[in-house]
Amino acid sequence: MIHRRKILLAASAAVIAPWALAAFPTKAVRIVVPNAPGGAADITARAVGEHMARTLGQPVVIENKPGAGGVVAGQTVASAAPDGHTLLLISSGTAVSQALFKSLPFDTLKAFTPVAPLATFDLVIVANEGGEFKMLADLIKFAKANPGKLNIGTPNIGTTQHLAAELFKTAAGIDAQVVPFKGTPEVINAIRGGQIQAGLDILSPLLAQIQGKALRALAVTGAKRSRVLPDVPTAQEAGVKGLNAASWNGLAVPARTPADVVAQLNKAVGAALADAGVRQKLEALNLDPHPGTPQDAAAMLSGDIQRWGDVIARAKIERQ
Repeated sequence: MIHRRKILLAASAAVIAPWALAAFPTKAVRIVVPNAPGGAADITARAVGEHMARTLGQPVVIENKPGAGGVVAGQTVASAAPDGHTLLLISSGTAVSQALFKSLPFDTLKAFTPVAPLATFDLVIVANEGGEFKMLADLIKFAKANPGKLNIGTPNIGTTQHLAAELFKTAAGIDAQVVPFKGTPEVINAIRGGQIQAGLDILSPLLAQIQGKALRALAVTGAKRSRVLPDVPTAQEAGVKGLNAASWNGLAVPARTPADVVAQLNKAVGAALADAGVRQKLEALNLDPHPGTPQDAAAMLSGDIQRWGDVIARAKIERQ
């Protein structure tokens, strides 16, 4: 009877969690990226994944699944076996999608277990270099003297940049128009052509314009100054105390992935971000390596869902 009970328990364990009985990893690991090849997210995943492969002793394959605000990639990973062999590149955009879409095929906080942060990257408020705004205070003064006349350009509705501009309006106490464009090049052209007075976007694609004296960086919106623009103040240093917004990315696995597998993956990510070659690749994209615990990544994700959900509600942005 006792012998039969042991057999039943063993069989039950194998049915419930077969991945828990095998060493990890047992095959190639894939990182599903909700962006097209060649962008910052893709390059980050490839740089970190290449090093992780050496640590884990198995290939790490990057699978690009862009589109639908990251929903396609998210659904791919949410439905994968929770054995650590399938990861999702998460980001501030993942949090925005959870807050912006009326209905998703998964609940982001319940469907995934964060593994680690990867990198953070700055957002910056810019104006025309030859224009009247030399400091962020000048922009705010104009907005307060001319309610509704200041136009701030950002990429598409629902991007982190768009929501950060809405947050800037609230934090600065100004009445301004946030004008969404198709992408960063259109924002740049509109500022330089005088159609809008300012823009808020990710620093990296604006850096050449700033260094070339076509655009003027008024402030970065994160908690600390940019590594590549150390003379540019944060928005908080410039007097906008309620504005603290930056973009980030990280990795997650399907919920119910065993804790020891998550810990092993986190360790591999940490080793990658400590590698000088990986750091150099990320810093070349103006990304700041940001190693951390699974709990750190979870806090970043849940915090952004709450933050951008509040911004969407306050700005009365229609949920999609």
